[in-house]
Amino acid sequence: MKKVLLVLVGISMMLPVVAQQKKDGADIFPDGTPISEWFLQSEPVSINSLGKKYDLSDYGFISDPNSVQTEKIQAIIDEAAANGGGVICIPEGIYKTGALFFKQGTHLHLTRGAILLGSESILDFPLCMTRIEGETCKFFPALINAENLNGFTISGSGIIDGNGTPYWKAFRLRREWNPKCTNKDEMRPRLVYMSGCRNVQISGVTLQNSPFWTSHFYQCDSVKILDVRYFAPNKVVRSPSTDGIDMDVCSNFLIKGCQFTLNDDAICFKGGKGPYADKDSTNGSVTNVLIEDCLFHDAANTCMTCGSEAVHVRNILMRNCRVEGEHSLFRMKMRPDTPQRYEYITIENITGFCKTMLGVGAWEQFFDLKGRKDSPMSYANNITLRNINLKCDNFISAKKDDKTYQLSEFLFEDIKVEASSSKWDKGAFKSIKLKNIIVNEQQHK
Repeated sequence: MKKVLLVLVGISMMLPVVAQQKKDGADIFPDGTPISEWFLQSEPVSINSLGKKYDLSDYGFISDPNSVQTEKIQAIIDEAAANGGGVICIPEGIYKTGALFFKQGTHLHLTRGAILLGSESILDFPLCMTRIEGETCKFFPALINAENLNGFTISGSGIIDGNGTPYWKAFRLRREWNPKCTNKDEMRPRLVYMSGCRNVQISGVTLQNSPFWTSHFYQCDSVKILDVRYFAPNKVVRSPSTDGIDMDVCSNFLIKGCQFTLNDDAICFKGGKGPYADKDSTNGSVTNVLIEDCLFHDAANTCMTCGSEAVHVRNILMRNCRVEGEHSLFRMKMRPDTPQRYEYITIENITGFCKTMLGVGAWEQFFDLKGRKDSPMSYANNITLRNINLKCDNFISAKKDDKTYQLSEFLFEDIKVEASSSKWDKGAFKSIKLKNIIVNEQQHK
Protein backbone atom coordinates (compact mmCIF):
# COMPACT_ATOMS: atom_id res chain seq x y z
CA MET A 1 0.00 0.00 0.00
CA LYS A 2 1.25 3.45 -0.90
CA LYS A 3 2.36 5.43 2.13
CA VAL A 4 0.79 8.83 2.50
CA LEU A 5 2.65 11.40 4.56
CA LEU A 6 0.77 13.40 7.17
CA VAL A 7 2.28 15.91 9.53
CA LEU A 8 0.25 17.50 12.29
CA VAL A 9 1.87 20.04 14.53
CA GLY A 10 0.71 20.70 18.06
CA ILE A 11 1.37 24.22 19.18
CA SER A 12 1.12 26.55 22.09
CA MET A 13 0.85 30.04 20.65
CA MET A 14 1.99 31.99 23.75
CA LEU A 15 1.30 35.25 21.99
CA PRO A 16 1.78 38.65 23.59
CA VAL A 17 -1.28 40.40 24.90
CA VAL A 18 -1.58 43.87 23.44
CA ALA A 19 -4.38 46.21 22.50
CA GLN A 20 -5.32 45.83 18.84
CA GLN A 21 -5.60 48.79 16.55
CA LYS A 22 -9.18 50.01 16.89
CA LYS A 23 -11.43 52.79 15.72
CA ASP A 24 -14.38 53.72 17.94
CA GLY A 25 -13.94 50.38 19.73
CA ALA A 26 -14.04 48.29 16.54
CA ASP A 27 -11.31 46.39 14.74
CA ILE A 28 -10.06 48.20 11.66
CA PHE A 29 -8.05 47.36 8.58
CA PRO A 30 -4.75 49.21 8.03
CA ASP A 31 -6.41 51.94 5.93
CA GLY A 32 -8.80 52.72 8.80
CA THR A 33 -11.93 51.04 7.43
CA PRO A 34 -13.82 48.80 9.90
CA ILE A 35 -13.40 45.05 9.81
CA SER A 36 -16.93 43.78 9.19
CA GLU A 37 -18.76 41.24 11.33
CA TRP A 38 -18.26 38.68 8.55
CA PHE A 39 -14.55 38.42 9.44
CA LEU A 40 -15.36 37.77 13.10
CA GLN A 41 -17.55 34.72 12.45
CA SER A 42 -15.38 31.60 12.24
CA GLU A 43 -17.72 28.71 12.95
CA PRO A 44 -17.46 25.92 10.37
CA VAL A 45 -20.56 25.39 8.26
CA SER A 46 -22.50 22.28 9.34
CA ILE A 47 -22.74 19.73 6.55
CA ASN A 48 -26.25 18.98 7.81
CA SER A 49 -27.29 22.35 6.39
CA LEU A 50 -25.93 21.61 2.91
CA GLY A 51 -28.43 19.08 1.62
CA LYS A 52 -28.38 15.37 0.88
CA LYS A 53 -25.23 13.38 1.65
CA TYR A 54 -23.73 11.35 -1.18
CA ASP A 55 -21.41 8.90 0.57
CA LEU A 56 -18.97 6.98 -1.62
CA SER A 57 -19.52 3.84 0.44
CA ASP A 58 -23.19 3.84 -0.60
CA TYR A 59 -22.07 3.52 -4.23
CA GLY A 60 -19.89 0.48 -3.72
CA PHE A 61 -16.55 2.28 -3.54
CA ILE A 62 -13.71 0.29 -2.00
CA SER A 63 -10.57 1.87 -0.57
CA ASP A 64 -7.84 1.25 -3.14
CA PRO A 65 -4.73 3.43 -3.46
CA ASN A 66 -3.86 1.82 -6.80
CA SER A 67 -7.10 2.31 -8.73
CA VAL A 68 -7.95 5.70 -10.28
CA GLN A 69 -11.67 6.33 -9.83
CA THR A 70 -12.10 9.78 -11.37
CA GLU A 71 -15.10 9.02 -13.59
CA LYS A 72 -17.06 7.31 -10.81
CA ILE A 73 -16.51 10.16 -8.34
CA GLN A 74 -17.31 12.80 -10.97
CA ALA A 75 -20.54 10.96 -11.76
CA ILE A 76 -21.64 11.34 -8.13
CA ILE A 77 -20.83 15.06 -8.22
CA ASP A 78 -22.88 15.40 -11.41
CA GLU A 79 -25.77 13.42 -9.90
CA ALA A 80 -25.81 15.63 -6.80
CA ALA A 81 -25.79 18.79 -8.95
CA ALA A 82 -28.65 17.45 -11.10
CA ASN A 83 -30.69 16.79 -7.94
CA GLY A 84 -30.27 20.32 -6.59
CA GLY A 85 -26.99 19.87 -4.74
CA GLY A 86 -25.57 18.00 -1.76
CA VAL A 87 -22.42 16.88 0.01
CA ILE A 88 -19.98 14.41 -1.52
CA CYS A 89 -18.76 12.47 1.53
CA ILE A 90 -15.43 10.64 1.36
CA PRO A 91 -15.43 7.79 3.92
CA GLU A 92 -12.45 6.32 5.73
CA GLY A 93 -9.97 4.87 3.27
CA ILE A 94 -7.85 5.89 0.28
CA TYR A 95 -9.58 6.92 -2.94
CA LYS A 96 -7.40 7.88 -5.90
CA THR A 97 -8.62 10.32 -8.52
CA GLY A 98 -7.62 12.76 -11.22
CA ALA A 99 -9.18 16.19 -11.74
CA LEU A 100 -12.65 16.64 -10.20
CA PHE A 101 -14.98 19.51 -11.10
CA PHE A 102 -17.55 20.60 -8.52
CA LYS A 103 -20.78 22.25 -9.60
CA GLN A 104 -23.22 24.70 -8.06
CA GLY A 105 -24.79 23.34 -4.90
CA THR A 106 -22.24 20.55 -4.41
CA HIS A 107 -19.77 20.34 -1.53
CA LEU A 108 -16.91 18.10 -0.40
CA HIS A 109 -16.59 16.50 3.05
CA LEU A 110 -13.80 14.18 4.17
CA THR A 111 -14.47 12.10 7.28
CA ARG A 112 -11.73 11.19 9.74
CA GLY A 113 -9.41 8.68 8.11
CA ALA A 114 -10.46 9.64 4.59
CA ILE A 115 -7.75 10.32 2.01
CA LEU A 116 -8.55 11.69 -1.43
CA LEU A 117 -5.34 10.83 -3.26
CA GLY A 118 -4.25 12.49 -6.49
CA SER A 119 -3.20 10.41 -9.45
CA GLU A 120 0.53 10.32 -10.20
CA SER A 121 -0.26 10.49 -13.94
CA ILE A 122 -0.71 13.89 -15.59
CA LEU A 123 -2.93 12.10 -18.11
CA ASP A 124 -5.66 12.17 -15.46
CA PHE A 125 -5.63 15.99 -15.56
CA PRO A 126 -6.97 17.03 -19.01
CA LEU A 127 -5.76 20.32 -20.44
CA CYS A 128 -8.11 23.29 -20.05
CA MET A 129 -8.05 27.09 -20.01
CA THR A 130 -7.04 28.20 -16.55
CA ARG A 131 -5.20 30.97 -14.68
CA ILE A 132 -1.60 30.28 -13.80
CA GLU A 133 1.38 32.53 -12.96
CA GLY A 134 -0.41 35.75 -13.82
CA GLU A 135 -2.02 34.75 -17.10
CA THR A 136 -4.92 32.75 -18.49
CA CYS A 137 -3.69 29.98 -20.75
CA LYS A 138 -4.03 26.31 -21.54
CA PHE A 139 -2.65 24.35 -18.61
CA PHE A 140 -3.60 21.51 -16.29
CA PRO A 141 -6.53 21.69 -13.87
CA ALA A 142 -6.17 21.01 -10.16
CA LEU A 143 -7.24 17.92 -8.27
CA ILE A 144 -10.22 19.87 -6.85
CA ASN A 145 -11.72 22.51 -9.19
CA ALA A 146 -14.55 24.97 -8.62
CA GLU A 147 -15.59 27.69 -11.07
CA ASN A 148 -18.20 30.42 -10.54
CA LEU A 149 -19.73 28.70 -7.52
CA ASN A 150 -21.60 30.50 -4.75
CA GLY A 151 -21.47 28.83 -1.34
CA PHE A 152 -18.92 26.04 -1.95
CA THR A 153 -17.40 24.25 1.07
CA ILE A 154 -14.64 21.74 1.73
CA SER A 155 -14.84 20.37 5.25
CA GLY A 156 -14.06 17.51 7.61
CA SER A 157 -10.98 16.10 9.27
CA GLY A 158 -9.68 14.02 6.36
CA ILE A 159 -6.86 14.60 3.89
CA ILE A 160 -6.54 15.74 0.29
CA ASP A 161 -3.14 14.43 -0.80
CA GLY A 162 -1.66 15.47 -4.14
CA ASN A 163 0.72 12.50 -4.35
CA GLY A 164 3.40 14.99 -5.34
CA THR A 165 6.59 12.92 -5.12
CA PRO A 166 6.73 11.71 -8.76
CA TYR A 167 5.95 15.24 -10.01
CA TRP A 168 8.65 16.79 -7.82
CA LYS A 169 11.21 14.27 -9.03
CA ALA A 170 10.29 14.96 -12.67
CA PHE A 171 10.62 18.70 -12.11
CA ARG A 172 14.02 18.37 -10.44
CA LEU A 173 15.23 16.13 -13.27
CA ARG A 174 14.02 18.60 -15.90
CA ARG A 175 15.74 21.48 -14.06
CA GLU A 176 18.93 19.43 -14.01
CA TRP A 177 18.65 19.03 -17.79
CA ASN A 178 17.50 22.64 -18.40
CA PRO A 179 18.23 25.05 -15.51
CA LYS A 180 16.03 27.70 -17.17
CA CYS A 181 12.90 25.56 -17.17
CA THR A 182 9.93 27.36 -15.61
CA ASN A 183 7.16 26.04 -13.39
CA LYS A 184 4.89 25.77 -16.42
CA ASP A 185 7.45 23.84 -18.47
CA GLU A 186 6.97 20.74 -16.31
CA MET A 187 3.51 19.17 -16.22
CA ARG A 188 2.17 19.47 -12.67
CA PRO A 189 -1.37 19.97 -11.34
CA ARG A 190 -2.32 22.12 -8.36
CA LEU A 191 -4.22 20.65 -5.42
CA VAL A 192 -7.16 23.08 -5.15
CA TYR A 193 -8.16 25.75 -7.70
CA MET A 194 -11.16 28.07 -7.45
CA SER A 195 -12.07 30.74 -9.99
CA GLY A 196 -14.86 33.30 -9.74
CA CYS A 197 -16.24 31.75 -6.55
CA ARG A 198 -18.04 33.52 -3.69
CA ASN A 199 -18.90 32.59 -0.12
CA VAL A 200 -16.37 29.77 0.12
CA GLN A 201 -15.30 27.96 3.27
CA ILE A 202 -12.50 25.41 3.70
CA SER A 203 -12.29 24.06 7.24
CA GLY A 204 -10.59 21.33 9.24
CA VAL A 205 -8.97 19.37 6.43
CA THR A 206 -5.33 18.70 5.66
CA LEU A 207 -4.05 19.75 2.23
CA GLN A 208 -0.74 18.06 1.58
CA ASN A 209 1.86 16.96 -0.94
CA SER A 210 0.60 19.12 -3.79
CA PRO A 211 2.55 18.66 -7.04
CA PHE A 212 2.44 22.46 -7.55
CA TRP A 213 0.64 25.31 -5.71
CA THR A 214 -1.53 23.91 -2.92
CA SER A 215 -4.55 26.22 -3.09
CA HIS A 216 -5.01 28.89 -5.76
CA PHE A 217 -7.90 31.36 -5.76
CA TYR A 218 -8.56 33.59 -8.76
CA GLN A 219 -11.16 36.37 -8.76
CA CYS A 220 -12.75 34.96 -5.62
CA ASP A 221 -14.59 36.93 -2.94
CA SER A 222 -15.60 36.17 0.66
CA VAL A 223 -13.46 33.12 1.41
CA LYS A 224 -12.80 31.65 4.86
CA ILE A 225 -9.96 29.18 5.43
CA LEU A 226 -10.28 27.84 8.98
CA ASP A 227 -8.03 25.43 10.88
CA VAL A 228 -6.56 23.96 7.70
CA ARG A 229 -3.20 22.16 7.78
CA TYR A 230 -0.93 22.78 4.80
CA PHE A 231 2.00 20.43 4.34
CA ALA A 232 4.68 19.65 1.75
CA PRO A 233 8.19 18.46 2.65
CA ASN A 234 11.14 20.84 2.49
CA LYS A 235 13.80 18.51 3.83
CA VAL A 236 15.14 15.22 2.43
CA VAL A 237 12.57 15.40 -0.38
CA ARG A 238 12.04 19.03 -1.39
CA SER A 239 8.73 19.92 -3.00
CA PRO A 240 9.19 22.77 -5.52
CA SER A 241 6.70 25.66 -5.65
CA THR A 242 4.17 24.21 -3.22
CA ASP A 243 2.77 27.59 -2.08
CA GLY A 244 0.10 27.26 0.59
CA ILE A 245 -2.48 29.92 -0.31
CA ASP A 246 -2.21 31.97 -3.50
CA MET A 247 -4.72 34.83 -3.66
CA ASP A 248 -4.91 36.11 -7.23
CA VAL A 249 -7.20 39.14 -7.82
CA CYS A 250 -9.23 38.35 -4.68
CA SER A 251 -11.00 40.21 -1.88
CA ASN A 252 -12.35 39.54 1.60
CA PHE A 253 -10.34 36.56 2.89
CA LEU A 254 -10.20 35.26 6.45
CA ILE A 255 -7.32 32.87 7.17
CA LYS A 256 -7.57 31.70 10.77
CA GLY A 257 -6.00 28.97 12.88
CA CYS A 258 -4.04 27.42 10.00
CA GLN A 259 -0.70 25.59 10.11
CA PHE A 260 1.88 25.81 7.32
CA THR A 261 4.85 23.51 6.67
CA LEU A 262 5.88 23.99 3.05
CA ASN A 263 8.78 24.37 0.65
CA ASP A 264 7.73 27.80 -0.64
CA ASP A 265 5.62 30.78 0.36
CA ALA A 266 2.90 30.01 2.89
CA ILE A 267 0.60 32.91 1.89
CA CYS A 268 1.14 34.77 -1.36
CA PHE A 269 -0.63 37.71 -3.01
CA LYS A 270 -0.80 37.66 -6.80
CA GLY A 271 -2.62 39.57 -9.53
CA GLY A 272 -0.67 39.68 -12.79
CA LYS A 273 2.72 40.56 -14.21
CA GLY A 274 4.21 42.34 -17.19
CA PRO A 275 4.95 45.95 -18.20
CA TYR A 276 1.27 46.74 -18.80
CA ALA A 277 -0.24 44.35 -16.25
CA ASP A 278 -2.21 47.18 -14.62
CA LYS A 279 -4.07 47.77 -17.92
CA ASP A 280 -5.14 44.14 -18.35
CA SER A 281 -8.73 43.53 -17.22
CA THR A 282 -7.92 39.94 -16.23
CA ASN A 283 -5.50 41.25 -13.60
CA GLY A 284 -6.26 43.26 -10.50
CA SER A 285 -6.03 43.80 -6.77
CA VAL A 286 -5.91 41.69 -3.65
CA THR A 287 -7.78 43.56 -0.90
CA ASN A 288 -9.14 43.08 2.62
CA VAL A 289 -7.34 40.03 4.00
CA LEU A 290 -7.25 39.10 7.70
CA ILE A 291 -4.70 36.46 8.77
CA GLU A 292 -4.73 35.52 12.44
CA ASP A 293 -3.86 32.80 14.97
CA CYS A 294 -1.72 30.85 12.48
CA LEU A 295 1.49 28.86 12.89
CA PHE A 296 4.12 29.12 10.18
CA HIS A 297 6.27 26.10 10.87
CA ASP A 298 9.29 25.58 8.67
CA ALA A 299 7.92 27.32 5.57
CA ALA A 300 11.06 27.27 3.44
CA ASN A 301 10.60 30.65 1.78
CA THR A 302 8.29 33.26 3.34
CA CYS A 303 5.33 33.35 5.70
CA MET A 304 3.65 36.14 3.72
CA THR A 305 4.72 37.45 0.31
CA CYS A 306 3.63 40.22 -2.04
CA GLY A 307 4.48 38.98 -5.55
CA SER A 308 6.19 37.76 -7.60
CA GLU A 309 3.31 38.40 -9.99
CA ALA A 310 1.18 41.08 -8.32
CA VAL A 311 -0.18 44.46 -9.40
CA HIS A 312 -1.95 45.89 -6.34
CA VAL A 313 -2.13 44.63 -2.75
CA ARG A 314 -4.06 46.66 -0.18
CA ASN A 315 -5.48 46.29 3.30
CA ILE A 316 -3.74 43.22 4.67
CA LEU A 317 -3.76 42.56 8.42
CA MET A 318 -1.69 39.69 9.84
CA ARG A 319 -1.82 39.32 13.61
CA ASN A 320 -1.40 36.97 16.57
CA CYS A 321 0.76 34.43 14.73
CA ARG A 322 3.85 32.38 15.52
CA VAL A 323 6.72 31.70 13.14
CA GLU A 324 9.19 28.83 13.46
CA GLY A 325 11.68 28.10 10.72
CA GLU A 326 14.30 29.15 8.21
CA HIS A 327 12.14 31.61 6.32
CA SER A 328 11.24 35.29 6.19
CA LEU A 329 8.30 36.73 8.07
CA PHE A 330 7.34 39.17 5.30
CA ARG A 331 8.75 39.73 1.84
CA MET A 332 7.91 42.19 -0.91
CA LYS A 333 9.07 41.13 -4.37
CA MET A 334 9.42 44.21 -6.58
CA ARG A 335 9.44 43.27 -10.28
CA PRO A 336 11.37 45.67 -12.53
CA ASP A 337 9.08 44.67 -15.43
CA THR A 338 5.72 45.21 -13.64
CA PRO A 339 4.03 48.29 -12.15
CA GLN A 340 3.16 47.36 -8.55
CA ARG A 341 1.72 49.01 -5.48
CA TYR A 342 1.73 47.37 -2.04
CA GLU A 343 -0.05 49.54 0.51
CA TYR A 344 -1.73 49.52 3.91
CA ILE A 345 -0.24 46.31 5.23
CA THR A 346 0.07 45.68 8.97
CA ILE A 347 1.81 42.80 10.75
CA GLU A 348 1.43 42.74 14.53
CA ASN A 349 1.72 40.50 17.57
CA ILE A 350 4.24 38.01 16.18
CA THR A 351 6.58 35.71 18.12
CA GLY A 352 9.08 33.01 17.25
CA PHE A 353 12.17 32.66 15.08
CA CYS A 354 12.90 33.02 11.37
CA LYS A 355 15.60 33.97 8.89
CA THR A 356 14.59 37.59 8.16
CA MET A 357 11.90 39.81 9.65
CA LEU A 358 11.38 41.93 6.53
CA GLY A 359 12.83 41.49 3.06
CA VAL A 360 12.41 43.93 0.17
CA GLY A 361 14.18 43.82 -3.16
CA ALA A 362 14.00 43.57 -6.92
CA TRP A 363 12.68 40.26 -8.23
CA GLU A 364 13.98 39.53 -11.72
CA GLN A 365 12.98 35.91 -12.28
CA PHE A 366 11.79 35.55 -15.89
CA PHE A 367 12.23 39.33 -16.41
CA ASP A 368 10.54 40.49 -19.63
CA LEU A 369 9.69 44.07 -20.63
CA LYS A 370 8.05 42.78 -23.82
CA GLY A 371 9.42 45.61 -25.89
CA ARG A 372 8.74 48.42 -23.41
CA LYS A 373 11.68 50.84 -23.33
CA ASP A 374 11.43 51.98 -19.71
CA SER A 375 11.01 49.96 -16.54
CA PRO A 376 7.73 50.72 -14.71
CA MET A 377 8.08 52.01 -11.14
CA SER A 378 6.65 50.16 -8.16
CA TYR A 379 5.65 51.50 -4.75
CA ALA A 380 5.23 50.21 -1.20
CA ASN A 381 3.69 52.56 1.33
CA ASN A 382 1.88 52.60 4.67
CA ILE A 383 3.52 49.38 5.86
CA THR A 384 3.48 48.74 9.63
CA LEU A 385 5.23 46.10 11.72
CA ARG A 386 4.49 46.31 15.45
CA ASN A 387 4.71 44.31 18.66
CA ILE A 388 7.09 41.69 17.30
CA ASN A 389 9.45 39.52 19.34
CA LEU A 390 11.76 37.39 17.18
CA LYS A 391 15.07 35.62 16.93
CA CYS A 392 16.39 35.81 13.38
CA ASP A 393 19.46 35.87 11.17
CA ASN A 394 18.66 39.27 9.66
CA PHE A 395 16.58 42.11 11.06
CA ILE A 396 15.70 43.93 7.83
CA SER A 397 16.98 43.17 4.35
CA ALA A 398 16.05 46.06 2.06
CA LYS A 399 18.03 47.67 -0.73
CA LYS A 400 17.64 51.14 -2.15
CA ASP A 401 16.66 50.94 -5.83
CA ASP A 402 15.34 54.27 -7.14
CA LYS A 403 15.01 52.91 -10.67
CA THR A 404 12.69 50.07 -9.65
CA TYR A 405 10.72 50.98 -6.53
CA GLN A 406 10.05 53.50 -3.78
CA LEU A 407 9.47 52.62 -0.12
CA SER A 408 7.64 55.21 1.98
CA GLU A 409 5.63 55.63 5.17
CA PHE A 410 6.99 52.57 6.96
CA LEU A 411 6.36 52.27 10.71
CA PHE A 412 8.30 49.91 13.00
CA GLU A 413 6.97 49.95 16.56
CA ASP A 414 7.57 47.93 19.74
CA ILE A 415 9.93 45.42 18.16
CA LYS A 416 12.46 43.30 20.02
CA VAL A 417 14.80 41.19 17.91
CA GLU A 418 17.83 39.02 18.52
CA ALA A 419 19.62 38.92 15.18
CA SER A 420 22.85 37.39 13.89
CA SER A 421 23.15 40.49 11.73
CA SER A 422 21.68 43.74 13.02
CA LYS A 423 22.90 45.85 10.09
CA TRP A 424 20.27 47.33 7.82
CA ASP A 425 20.00 50.25 5.43
CA LYS A 426 17.61 52.99 6.56
CA GLY A 427 18.42 54.76 3.33
CA ALA A 428 16.35 52.18 1.46
CA PHE A 429 13.24 53.90 2.82
CA LYS A 430 12.12 57.33 1.67
CA SER A 431 10.25 57.84 4.94
CA ILE A 432 10.33 55.68 8.05
CA LYS A 433 9.34 55.93 11.74
CA LEU A 434 10.95 53.89 14.51
CA LYS A 435 9.33 53.59 17.94
CA ASN A 436 10.88 51.43 20.66
CA ILE A 437 13.00 49.23 18.42
CA ILE A 438 15.53 47.02 20.24
CA VAL A 439 17.92 44.82 18.24
CA ASN A 440 20.39 42.74 20.25
CA GLU A 441 19.56 44.89 23.28
CA GLN A 442 20.52 48.05 21.40
CA GLN A 443 17.99 50.82 20.87
CA HIS A 444 17.55 51.78 17.20
CA LYS A 445 16.46 55.30 16.34
